[in-house]
Amino acid sequence: MERRRRPSQGCSLLRMIKKAACLDESAPDTGKGKNKFKSQLCTNKVSHGFHLVEGQSGHDMEDYHFAEYRKKKGHVLGLFAIYDGHLGDRVPSYLKENLFDNILEEQNFFEDPKTAIKNAYHSTDKVILEKSLQLGPGGSTAVTAIVIDGKDLWVANIGDSRAVICRGGVADQLSVDHEPHIERRRIEKQGGFVTTLPGDVPRVNGQLAVARAFGDENLKAHLSSEPDIRNVRIDSRTEFVILASDGLWKVMSNQEAVDMVRHIRDPQSAAKRLTTEALARKSKDDISCIVIRFG
Repeated sequence: MERRRRPSQGCSLLRMIKKAACLDESAPDTGKGKNKFKSQLCTNKVSHGFHLVEGQSGHDMEDYHFAEYRKKKGHVLGLFAIYDGHLGDRVPSYLKENLFDNILEEQNFFEDPKTAIKNAYHSTDKVILEKSLQLGPGGSTAVTAIVIDGKDLWVANIGDSRAVICRGGVADQLSVDHEPHIERRRIEKQGGFVTTLPGDVPRVNGQLAVARAFGDENLKAHLSSEPDIRNVRIDSRTEFVILASDGLWKVMSNQEAVDMVRHIRDPQSAAKRLTTEALARKSKDDISCIVIRFG
């Protein structure tokens, strides 16, 4: 994601030259998997593939992904997420290790997934802020997808990492891009401000390019950790879901992404195709992508 401005002395020219020289040699994070749990409740096949590529923004990789299948209380769960950090990777790393556990530990998860997800997002952010000395001043966006028994999909997000579903070839954005200019009224009501300098994007207090995020202790009075949550049923028209950081969406529309990989059956190949195209379109940010296939 668009990072906060940093003091010039904080970015060494030597480090940038070294990074540029070795960029092509850095191995991408890539892989795939599928649900192997058996359950009478689970009637749909679910598989996934992912591909992450470090960007050229002069900082270490700050994108993390999560993709795992679990069986809980007789239900089969597919758990997927993209976490796009800023000012370091400690917060997205913490989210990778803890957010889904916190969601599933909510007592009412299966009865009321929306409330459970909302509560877990808030409680996780609270702990991150309490651990700010350990986790640092940075933060992270998040887009999470939970597939229950192959037929019920819950998507939640804060920030500008995005979820897009393909049904019958048509792209539908399931998440909300939390951009500062859209939430200007709330931010100003809480004592903050939104600036847009020439050639730049709108930023909260001139620093952060999203209006909602985990962490960011110094900006938290003006940021929200309230997730947008959406529930959709997976039916015969549902083909796949794309989760990706803004490194992809900055250079590609939702429908373009869907059209590009609709006929690629292998989800890992589809994820790699999207990240490769984003690089070809000169995206400079870290690019992370998960494709979740149904049927």
